[in-house]
Amino acid sequence: MVGIVVVSHSAKLAEGVVELARQMGGGEVAVVPAGGIDDPDDPIGTDAFRIKEAIEAAWSGDGVLVLMDLGSAIMNAETALEFLEQPADASRVLLCEAPLVEGAVAAVAIAALGASLSEVASEARAGLGPKVQHLGGGGPAPEEAARILEGGDSVRITVPNRLGLHLRPAGRLVETLGRLDATIQIANATTGAGPASARSLSQLSALGIRQGDVMEVTAEGPDAVAALGAVEDLAADNFGDRDDVVPAPTPHHPRAQAAEGTIGGVGASPGLAIGPARHLRRPRLEFSADSESDPQGEIERLDAARAAARRDIEGQRSAARRRAGEDEAGIFTAHLLILDDEDLLISAREQIDAGSSSEAAWSTAMESVAARLRALEDPYQAQRAEDIVAVGAMVLAHLLGVDPRPVMEAPGVLVADELTPGEAATLDRDMVAAIVTAAGAPTSHSAILARALGVPAVVATGPLEISDGTLLLVDGSAGTVVVEPTDEEVALAEVRIRDETEQLEAAREDARAPAATAEGVSIEVAANIGSVEDARAAMLSGADGVGLLRSEFLYMNRPDAPTEAEQEETYRAIITQLEGRPLVLRTIDVGGDKPLGFVEQPDEDNPFLGLRGLRLALARPDLILSQLRAALKVATDHPLRIMFPMVTTLGEWERARALVAEATESIGGLPPGLELGVMVEVPALALMADRFAPVVDFFSIGTNDLTQYTLAAERGNPHVTGLADAFHPAVLRLIDRTCRAAEENGRWVGVCGEMAGDPLAIPLLLGLGVTELSMTPVAIPAAKAVVRKVHRGEARAFAEGVLAMGTAGEVRTAAETFAASLED
Repeated sequence: MVGIVVVSHSAKLAEGVVELARQMGGGEVAVVPAGGIDDPDDPIGTDAFRIKEAIEAAWSGDGVLVLMDLGSAIMNAETALEFLEQPADASRVLLCEAPLVEGAVAAVAIAALGASLSEVASEARAGLGPKVQHLGGGGPAPEEAARILEGGDSVRITVPNRLGLHLRPAGRLVETLGRLDATIQIANATTGAGPASARSLSQLSALGIRQGDVMEVTAEGPDAVAALGAVEDLAADNFGDRDDVVPAPTPHHPRAQAAEGTIGGVGASPGLAIGPARHLRRPRLEFSADSESDPQGEIERLDAARAAARRDIEGQRSAARRRAGEDEAGIFTAHLLILDDEDLLISAREQIDAGSSSEAAWSTAMESVAARLRALEDPYQAQRAEDIVAVGAMVLAHLLGVDPRPVMEAPGVLVADELTPGEAATLDRDMVAAIVTAAGAPTSHSAILARALGVPAVVATGPLEISDGTLLLVDGSAGTVVVEPTDEEVALAEVRIRDETEQLEAAREDARAPAATAEGVSIEVAANIGSVEDARAAMLSGADGVGLLRSEFLYMNRPDAPTEAEQEETYRAIITQLEGRPLVLRTIDVGGDKPLGFVEQPDEDNPFLGLRGLRLALARPDLILSQLRAALKVATDHPLRIMFPMVTTLGEWERARALVAEATESIGGLPPGLELGVMVEVPALALMADRFAPVVDFFSIGTNDLTQYTLAAERGNPHVTGLADAFHPAVLRLIDRTCRAAEENGRWVGVCGEMAGDPLAIPLLLGLGVTELSMTPVAIPAAKAVVRKVHRGEARAFAEGVLAMGTAGEVRTAAETFAASLED
């Protein structure tokens, strides 16, 4: 029969729920508590390993239902599934949103009758039914939420960005709409949450709008139409998110297995470091709940503290912009908006009017918002509660007259429960050898900033009981922390650190030289870019050219299409930076999950499989003809190649070539040497590569989309992250099929997905027959260094062996062994 696991921050609460459920029926059902953490001083919390052990204790062939309270219980329950010994077991575990107490009682009763896992979950979800029927109440149904929004102009938008409307895009929305004279409300039409005021960052963030959710926006007032258009433009621009910026590493196991004397965590920033533990000393924020002055005086104190915090955050934003770029600096724009959030300020001022001190009022208001975010289903969005807490603590420090900046008293390994984005942005790189945190995730802003700074980091270790000064050996790649390493371990680590440092410095020095394999086969190592600024960065990194120009940056966040002259000017500005090196221009790749504000498209249930890429261009030839004419004009005097995205059939390719022929009529003929190619993203094209190879000039494999389409696993979906692995033999066989067809017809093959910049994957790709690799500019020096170590014949034999393997794990293990052999 189905087993039941009860997860709570409190061990006593979890045990009490289990005891109650057992007494209410189902004595034979395996009901296991998983509450609290192993910390005598502060036992409140949840632990993924404890939840994993509970699932295994409750295991049966019929499956396990997991009931949770809020916040980290949800996130750690999801993580626990990834720790199970057999990955297939996770498919028989269901994390259920049912109420903890009532759900457990109902679930145990029906599980005892031999019900299926889905039936047990359904009964648990209905656990509140008798109480609601007796007392009334309950939240608004989705249709009621929709009625609340009636009465104004409205639009419905499917949210495209991978992480949904988290704090940073929500901040951009508030900032944009706050300038307009309109009353604007936003609801999550998918879940029924809301509506929320578009002027309140806290309310918007708490809607829990995820990728693929339908966001309904209603506006009234003089600027209502402009407001709706602005929201559509933001959505067309992915709400400012770049889903491929500073990607988090994907460890083989979410949390490292801890050997004796070693703490296991999650690798969040690669690298190795040795140093004494240094705890972050934060200011003590103790205050009285009662007001010491009149309400007006308290409000003035709060306003002054907010102004001081604003100056601090602006400094953090500047530091992040210098160190990690504009995208990561965006989180601090959201932090600034938190300071002026109307929902927060109204709540705080109401409490001050009722007699609270400004410290108590602000603290209560901030914690209320943070609690709502922690309760969100999406783990990434739930983590944004810590941004709220960080901003709140900064204001509190200024109210109390203390310096809000934490202190690290001596150089070493920074050890903390968690690191805020502001603390990460202002780290002194000379002081911090590495970062170790008890909580956190590779997707957190502090982890992203650590990677941008090149600081090794391990997060999510669980409670850290490490004395200041204790020697630590931190491996940010493996996700481990060795406490008091032996002299031999230290010596080996120092050799590795020295070797890696020397290799990186040598790679940077050699990056501007062309790359060739050990036997002299030239490999073009190019850059993926999306702006003129990116082109400059690519050249500084030693790129041999541009293997992917994401031309859609010209079309996003604007009310109409760019003119032909504007496009030509931009392409010339980019190619001028390349100083004669080739550029591959991908034609406009929008639609579906990346809609354009000025192109009307039907709603699609699954935009990733919808009208996007070349499909949209063929439906709107006016858009692509303008682009093709601009590109062809540039190609008359610069080495420019054109490739088409999302190609599926030969018929689409023939229509694309016909559009090129039509565009050439305005420039007097096809530029000499112009190459036309296709992106290999759809498995159907790879399977038909032998038919495409005679009629195209080149293939460029987009491993990100090819992987998700081959494995039916969206790479941004946390529930199937383990499946979306480009090292899967099925994906590699499609790459091999493409390369073989290309070689037989004298065509070249490039890779422009994330796999191209992975040092572990490069020998495998070269062995399969790839001759061009295109990646983020920062990865180019290391990639060229790997290419120069590879002997093409040995790599080909290695690749042929890999194609016979059955799992991505086997392939990765073999790739690690082959990579190690290159260092011998």
